[in-house]
Amino acid sequence: MQPLAIMASLPLALIGVMLALLVTRSTLNLFSMIGLVMLMGLVTKNAILLVDFANHGRRAGLSVPEALLQAGLVRMRPIIMTTAAMVFGMLPLALALNEGGEIQAPMGRAIIGGVITSTLLTLVVVPVLYSYLVRERKPKASTTAAPSEATAGGSAGAFMPAAKD
Repeated sequence: MQPLAIMASLPLALIGVMLALLVTRSTLNLFSMIGLVMLMGLVTKNAILLVDFANHGRRAGLSVPEALLQAGLVRMRPIIMTTAAMVFGMLPLALALNEGGEIQAPMGRAIIGGVITSTLLTLVVVPVLYSYLVRERKPKASTTAAPSEATAGGSAGAFMPAAKD
């Protein structure tokens, strides 16, 4: 069930890509599709890191909310740093400052829009889905009662249901 929480971050990236292309009036072309494939890998990696860290916290004995809080606090900085590096790395491509850059600009714009929205939404949506999909297991109530004196004495009739008249 955990892969569902991880894969839920992928549509969030698509929302950002489409919004970025719409706002910048760029087209959905081959280059923006290449950027989309690269973006899917980055978004999935961020979600996997978050879920994996929460799983380690659960194995260490933390409850689901505690594990998610610790995972969010510890993994947020690396996720934000990866996002910032990707945005600033794609900025020259998105601005299309060189000759022929107009063709590749939609790729940079798609990546920037997708990585920003998916990062913001992944840090919220993935933990929420994880908390719904990974429920705390409550200890089962003990159904075995202490043996009665009749069964201790070896009476076979103690387990037989009473006959109804």
